[in-house]
Amino acid sequence: MQPSEEIMQFLKDNPTFYLATVDGYLPRVRPIGFAMWYKDHLCLAIGKHKAAYKQLLDNTNLEICAANDRGEWMRIQGTANFDNSPEAQAAAFKTAPQLQDIYNDESGLKLGIVYLDHISAKLFSMSGAVKDILNY
Repeated sequence: MQPSEEIMQFLKDNPTFYLATVDGYLPRVRPIGFAMWYKDHLCLAIGKHKAAYKQLLDNTNLEICAANDRGEWMRIQGTANFDNSPEAQAAAFKTAPQLQDIYNDESGLKLGIVYLDHISAKLFSMSGAVKDILNY
């Protein structure tokens, strides 16, 4: 299995994962549930009106973490970049059509696509084992 496939499978199997950003000098963590692999990058979709999006504009360092019920968790670190092209938005809406109910002309809310560069992904277990999936 390719690293991108392993990462996406873990996120698909554990659809609520947590995004950590930096707000000034304080950490901020929140649950998210959207990820897609697009143009060779792991991408997240975040409303441009949300604090998380603004925090990533100020400090591009981020980490996401997902856990399963077998005592394993995946940590993915990277730097945020932004792709607000119509093609990236279309890919996000194809991946999660329900986003169109929130992000549309009527609501006025805009969806931001954040893709990760310099990714490091590791799978941890309660036994202490660590598996490197992807190293920048």
